[in-house]
Amino acid sequence: MTSDPEVTAQPTDRRQRILQVASELFATRGYDGTSMRDVSEACAISKSLLYHHFANKEDLYRNIVLSSAGNLYDYVRDRVPTEGSAADKIRAFMLVTAEFFDKHRWAWIAATTAFWSAGESELRQTRLVKRDSFEQHLRSLLQEGIDNGEFGPMDVAMTGRLILSSLNWMYKWYNPEKSKTPQDIAGIYFDTLLNGLAVRPA
Repeated sequence: MTSDPEVTAQPTDRRQRILQVASELFATRGYDGTSMRDVSEACAISKSLLYHHFANKEDLYRNIVLSSAGNLYDYVRDRVPTEGSAADKIRAFMLVTAEFFDKHRWAWIAATTAFWSAGESELRQTRLVKRDSFEQHLRSLLQEGIDNGEFGPMDVAMTGRLILSSLNWMYKWYNPEKSKTPQDIAGIYFDTLLNGLAVRPA
C-alpha cells in the first residue's frame, strides 16, 4: 500500500517542498496571481496542512523572500576563500553567486520581485540590511585589491554596483536551455571586468 505523503513526509522536508513549489508559482504567476489553494494543489497537500506551516499567503511569501536573501549571503560568505589574491576572491564571489542563482532560480526571481515592489515595507527594510552586508563584502574585496596593488584606483562603490547588477539582473534574460550556465556567464563577466575592453600596447 502506498504511504500518504502528508503523513510520511518529515515536517522540515515538507516545509522546504512547499517553499520550493510556492517560489515557482510566485515567480511565474506573481503574488496576486497565486493563491494558497494553488500552492496546496501543486504540493498535493491539503490547505489545512499548508496553513499548519504558514499562517497565510503573506507569511509564505515573506519566508521565501527572507530565506532566499539570507541563504544567498550565507552561501557566498562560506564559499569565498579567505586566502589568495583579491582577484581570485572576487571571481569566487561572482561564480558562487551565479551558482546559487542556478540552484534557486525561482526563489531568486520571487525575492527580487518582492524587493522592488515592496515599497518602504518592513520586508524591504529587512532585505536592505542583508543586501548592504552582502555588498559590503564585495566592496571589501575590491578595496583589498587596491590596497595590495592588484587593482588600480577605482570608485569601489560604483564598481561593486556594476558587478552586483550584472549578476542580479541575469534572471531577466537567462535561458536555462542555452549552452552557457550562470557560472559560465559570471566567469565571462569577471574576465571582461579584470582585463578590460581596450587592447593594451605590446
